[in-house]
Amino acid sequence: MATIKDIAHKAGVSIATVSRVLNYDPSLSVSDDTRKRIFEVAEKLNYRTLRERSGQHMKERSRIGLINWYSDQEEMLDPYYMAIRLSIEKECFLRQLDLVNLYCKADTMKQDLGGEPVDGIIAIGRFESDDLDRFPADLDHIVFVDSSPDESRFDSVVIDLRKSVVEVLNYLHELGHKEIGFIGGHNLFNQKPVKDERELAFTDWMKSRGLFRPEYIYTSGNLYSEDGYQLMKEAIGQDKVPTAFFIENDSMAVGALRAIYEAKLRVPQDISIVGFNDIAISAFLQPPLTTVKVHVEFMGETAVDLLTERMTTKREIPKKVVLPTKLIVRDSCQ
Repeated sequence: MATIKDIAHKAGVSIATVSRVLNYDPSLSVSDDTRKRIFEVAEKLNYRTLRERSGQHMKERSRIGLINWYSDQEEMLDPYYMAIRLSIEKECFLRQLDLVNLYCKADTMKQDLGGEPVDGIIAIGRFESDDLDRFPADLDHIVFVDSSPDESRFDSVVIDLRKSVVEVLNYLHELGHKEIGFIGGHNLFNQKPVKDERELAFTDWMKSRGLFRPEYIYTSGNLYSEDGYQLMKEAIGQDKVPTAFFIENDSMAVGALRAIYEAKLRVPQDISIVGFNDIAISAFLQPPLTTVKVHVEFMGETAVDLLTERMTTKREIPKKVVLPTKLIVRDSCQ
């Protein structure tokens, strides 16, 4: 595994700067370009190809549009989609596919794609069915990554969020936790909140065991470190505080840890924490974060596989690939 020293060397900055950027230190004054470079280096050093490549590629170069619902700045605040994007970019490079990076905001996508045509699209993000009218109506060669807005027409690569949440809650319950809180967010996309299966699965599991307490649900409008910080501050300021928290992603968990330390509480002695995604910084935290590993590299590779195979074979039946996750037990729970 790469170390902070490796990241600092590749990014051309000090070890202290890397540490503070990866821990979302709000007092650090550094340019967005430097932040982005550090996160991208961290993700690239964490990258492991999951299969041997044959070296074969399509006979003619195809032009692929990459739609990312996160901007550059949002990627730095929550690098989960950055990791997926980087894996797609690397796979397209290896297959000699021309990749056009686009950002899906407002109504700009159709306009952006209205110039030189693309042969296919890979769309990263939590898209829903009513977002589809913003995609080219005559293009079936679209693969969605991390959502499946129309599995009867389009290929998709997703993870089993419900199964992952159940594994986390079973683990915390086996440790003896019954007072379990949830910290998460409701991303706004095109001025509407986006549903998240993790909160629904958490609620269903807790209710099925008679453990659900609505006052232990803390959510905000975003999924960033600062949101996790503010929500945890709110939670630990109450008279009754859960002994454990499941946090919707690792970026929010970073902020939650900071709030706990500021309150002179200890992890895991006072509060146990489980994150989600296993982004590159999770193993560098203090304590190292117990989290759910999402195989983002393989998500990107699989998306490119699906798209090139469908373009080559003219396959009409769509495929939905559901990838497993893995609970990574580190030191933030007891």
